[in-house]
Amino acid sequence: MRDTNRRDIMHDVAAAIVKWRGLFMLLFLVAAVYCALSLGRVRVNSDLTFFLSGDTETRRGITIMEDNFVTYASEDVMVANLTYERAEELAETIRGFDHVFSVSFDGTEAHYTSSAALLSIAFDGVDGDGGVDAAKEQIRMLLAPYDSYTYSMDIKNYSRQLAGEMVGVIAIAAAVIVVILLFTSRSYFEVVIFLIVFVFAALLNMGTNFWLGEISMITHSIAIILQLALAIDYAIIFSHRYQDECERFESAKAALTEALAKSIVEISSSSLTTISGLVALMLMEFRLGYDLGVVLAKSIVCSLLTVFLLMPGLIMLFPKAIRRTAHRSLIPDITPWGRFLMRSGYCFVWIFLLLLPAAFYGARHVNYAFADSSVTELVYSESRAAMRKIESTFARSTSVVLLLPAEDLEAEKAILREVEALPPVKSAMGLANIAVGDGRVLGDRFSSREFAELMDLGQEEADLLFQAYGVRHEEYQALFGSRESYRVPLVDLADFLFELIDHGVFTPDAGQAGELDELRGMLAFAQDQLRGKDYNRLLLSVDLPVEGEESRAFVETLRAIAAPYYPGGEVLIVGDITSARDLGDSYTGDSLLISLLTIGFVFVILLVTFRTVVGAMILVFVIQGSIWINFSFPYLQHVSPSFVTNMIVSAIQMGATIDYAIVLMNRYQSLRAGLPIREAMARAVKESFATVLTSGSIMTIAGVLIGVRVSDVYVSHIGLAVGRGALCSVILVLSVLPQLLVLLDRAVEKTRFRLSLQEEET
Repeated sequence: MRDTNRRDIMHDVAAAIVKWRGLFMLLFLVAAVYCALSLGRVRVNSDLTFFLSGDTETRRGITIMEDNFVTYASEDVMVANLTYERAEELAETIRGFDHVFSVSFDGTEAHYTSSAALLSIAFDGVDGDGGVDAAKEQIRMLLAPYDSYTYSMDIKNYSRQLAGEMVGVIAIAAAVIVVILLFTSRSYFEVVIFLIVFVFAALLNMGTNFWLGEISMITHSIAIILQLALAIDYAIIFSHRYQDECERFESAKAALTEALAKSIVEISSSSLTTISGLVALMLMEFRLGYDLGVVLAKSIVCSLLTVFLLMPGLIMLFPKAIRRTAHRSLIPDITPWGRFLMRSGYCFVWIFLLLLPAAFYGARHVNYAFADSSVTELVYSESRAAMRKIESTFARSTSVVLLLPAEDLEAEKAILREVEALPPVKSAMGLANIAVGDGRVLGDRFSSREFAELMDLGQEEADLLFQAYGVRHEEYQALFGSRESYRVPLVDLADFLFELIDHGVFTPDAGQAGELDELRGMLAFAQDQLRGKDYNRLLLSVDLPVEGEESRAFVETLRAIAAPYYPGGEVLIVGDITSARDLGDSYTGDSLLISLLTIGFVFVILLVTFRTVVGAMILVFVIQGSIWINFSFPYLQHVSPSFVTNMIVSAIQMGATIDYAIVLMNRYQSLRAGLPIREAMARAVKESFATVLTSGSIMTIAGVLIGVRVSDVYVSHIGLAVGRGALCSVILVLSVLPQLLVLLDRAVEKTRFRLSLQEEET
């Protein structure tokens, strides 16, 4: 009686949904308006290191920098085919632009070689400031007549570019998918319903992303198109089930109720494997997996709710349109292919088994990249092209940051001297070595006489200033000691002087004002970037690759230099080198974890669904084989994808494309009871072809479009791998899997078991 009760419950649920369809449509309309208004509230983070575990050195260092420092905008501009004199003129012109703080250019090989000049430009504001953007545009206009290349980490403009590219991808994908749906549909008008349902599902998912606080740029970019690829077949299954029931029921309402009762169970079961793969992603140590997993899992839930609650109302609005636009199947009859598979002596199984070791080896030996600059570019990017051009002409420039506790400027000066002597170091900047003219730096200690000479102050004024500073800091040597013995770091003294000026205690004369304004600007620029509440930072530029043992060894050398000066505090080293190191360390554990969890989750679901151990193992084995084949391509092509591609796509491919194998297995099991084994499989291949083709082609096309049209290296590699993986799975499911199931049919049946709930009499 248990199965009958369950069917009755599903029928009651379906009847209630159909009865209250108008209310559900109204609720979805309200939710859609809410989500549309919420789209602008979604915060997007483009920094992968944000998703590192909080106990990694890189993540801790970045958190400290976010709390303590301001990072001003900068860009490197290479101008080729010009004389040194003309390059000097350009540098001087740019220095005169508003919001340009400095332009580094000199006659050394670091800035001029082979008739090419490298101008390193620093601005007085952050990326996104109107003044900084205007200055960048002014520089571009100045250099437009020249052969120039600009590299800048302007995340705001980059995000706009990526968003524009994704709009183009979605538009093309939508057009292609409509053609596929028209080709595989049973009624032309049902495609309109599919699109309405998907738009609502996508809007619900995108609009509720702001509930998560912040999502990654990768997730934000690909979620909508992956949702389309993963969930569009839910609407197709329901629509086709409804049309089947229309042949049995005269009333559209009765047919819809019956179709919905059956579809809720069928579609929910189908979604479990996809959701299980996404849940596995959410358990990664690297929190990008959680970010993408939770957004995509939410997208599946939104799609299920939209299909179950909104789509019935849409169908009841247009039953005549669906019937009038019904057409015969345009899917070719592939019965000959199914029969060929059953007569070809398991040839595809043997080919698969021969390819598998090579595919496994290739997949395990892909050279994954753990830094942006190391990822192979699939689509041309102007910014990355400029970066490569600059690096091929001048020495590499990798940024490294040292975070030093407390405020010991003498220690900073000593560290900077040692660091600058290291061969890979091109430049090193800290608060203690910012030049202020005549060989002086902000970290130097000045007596009142020296400060008077530097700032053109009267000696009496300088003495009073030093005495006031001493009283403020309870250093009474300023009052009772000799003029030369009491010395104060220039950076602290200048801070105190500007405080007095701002409060009207000291008023500089016209001759002093110019020098003081220049010092104030330099001091603000230096302190914003180099002095924090709890830490100071040193900015290094080094000629080293981002990844590799040489770079890791350099980081440890820096630590060995700096750590002895701060026995009571921790020295942190942050940069692309440490980021790549920490990401690589997290990948080692996460990769294995994701594979085991995804396979385990899917295997349990298959075991419960089909109740055969060997049958579940065969399905998982074939899809895992398609994953290995998919990831052997980068190895064969000598391409370096990002490490996140492997972890994300392997979980998505296993969780989503196992559905293709489930469709075939379901058809085969239902036909096997009344037909010979080989005939049952031939017909199962034919009957499952439309579903597998529709879902597989949509995922393939959507993924490949991302791979060939999006310039972001992370997004493009993920998209290409998703598309290629879907194609691999479709091919194996329609060739290897049928032969393997027939070959091992006895083992499948011998390991079949019954669940206790099914042993009860119905």
